[in-house]
Amino acid sequence: MLKRLMVTVAALTLTANVALAGSIEPRKDFQVLKDVATSVDRYTQFTIFDDVSASVKDGVVTLTGKVTMPYKRSDIEKRVAKVNGVVAVRDQITVLPVSPFDDELRYRIARSIYGHSNFWNYAIMATPPIHIVVENGRVTLTGVVGSEVDRMLARSLATQFGALSVSNALKTDAEMREALEKPE
Repeated sequence: MLKRLMVTVAALTLTANVALAGSIEPRKDFQVLKDVATSVDRYTQFTIFDDVSASVKDGVVTLTGKVTMPYKRSDIEKRVAKVNGVVAVRDQITVLPVSPFDDELRYRIARSIYGHSNFWNYAIMATPPIHIVVENGRVTLTGVVGSEVDRMLARSLATQFGALSVSNALKTDAEMREALEKPE
């Protein structure tokens, strides 16, 4: 299963903005992106309730996504800035609002998904690949799963707890592999 580096390297959408000029730059940007993904993945405060994506163009890293605490945003930016080859960091990560309702919804959905036998193999991973982002009662599932069945089942499990809406942005391994192989 592609070792799930792209998995979610905590839901980092591996999108290297690569030019087809035949130069060394595309490889450099892709390598920087992989190192950024590893850096975020190894951040111990990064949870399944956070989602960060990154893109790299000429060494400039753009971070997007949502985190549950303000310190996570600044910590991730600092970690990424230290990655070899990073020229600058554009931090566009937003901090989710504090809400007891959202917290309860996060935990219920996480228990439902990762407690289901189809997802036990994901639950035992050091960085589980399905991320549950809840903002003002609206749920977005992000990350990478093994199949279309897993994608649909995760959405189905997330819809039973009274969320205002559930968006399914999960990708399959095949979709991620295709995205990585396709030059932009």
